[in-house]
Formats: sequence, structure tokens, C-alpha cells
Amino acid sequence: MADYKDPENTILMELKDGTVVIELLHDIAPKHCERMKELARSGQYDGVVFHRVIDGFMAQTGDVQHGKDAANLRMAGTGGSDLPNLPAEFSGIPHDRGTLGAARSQNPDSANSQFFINFSDNHFLNRQYTVYGRVTSGMEHVDAITRGEPPASPDLMISVKVAADA
Repeated sequence: MADYKDPENTILMELKDGTVVIELLHDIAPKHCERMKELARSGQYDGVVFHRVIDGFMAQTGDVQHGKDAANLRMAGTGGSDLPNLPAEFSGIPHDRGTLGAARSQNPDSANSQFFINFSDNHFLNRQYTVYGRVTSGMEHVDAITRGEPPASPDLMISVKVAADA
């Protein structure tokens, strides 16, 4: 097992090209971090597609309700988990390349299970979407995710685990 600074707040996301290591910012957005760990530990993120991937912007995934149904992927991005929505945890942490942001509707308190990883610095999102993690290694695997809204053949999260459990 690799030596992670805080294994309880480190996510290991397995993609087709390799492992993406994400450091959760528990001190900044504790509710969002706890939700990600809960969904990872229950296996709900495993096999979920990246349903919205915009070159130069971000890759979005995490629709545990619709993101695994290959016959109905046009619904991906419209659902969440069966858990309640989360209150916004906006902070001064910028949406830099490799940061993890909570996807939501127009309502700031509507984040649930979906998230995105920024391909570039997207500072126009600052203080409007909760930042709760950052990629510490494997960003090249994120960069290789198939583009599209939705992609014709979407990539998926093969598995998502908390490093403390791996």
C-alpha cells in the first residue's frame, strides 16, 4: 500500500488508464467529503460513467442513480443518491486544475453525489460550487477521459475506494 498523508481522506479512483489519487479537503468541506467516502464505501460509485466531459473545462460523473444504466445513459446527470442533498460549503479554495467540485442544480444546496474534476483553472466557478478535493496523482488519466455531452462511448469509474480501506 502506498504511503498517503491521510488515508482516511484519500480517494483511489480506478480509471481505464490507471489510478487517480484524490486528497479530500475535510477541513474545508466536511459534509461533501463524508458523502464521497460513504458512497465509495458502499460501492455506489463503482461503474458510474463520466456523462459530461468538456475539453478544456471539466469531467463530470457521480450520478449513482442513472450513471450505470447503459440502456438509459441519456438520463445520466439528472440524478443523485438516495441520501439527502448537501448544504453548500463554499470556500476561498479556487477551482484550479485537478480540483474536485460538487455538481449541483441552480439551488446552491442541491449537491448530492455528482462531482466534477477541473481540466484547467476555472476561477469563474469560485465561491459558487463547493471544492472538496484535489487530484494529487494520476491527472494524466483524467485528461484521457473521452469527451462529450454525453460521450458516445463514455468512460467510467471502474472503482472508487477510500485509501484507508484499500
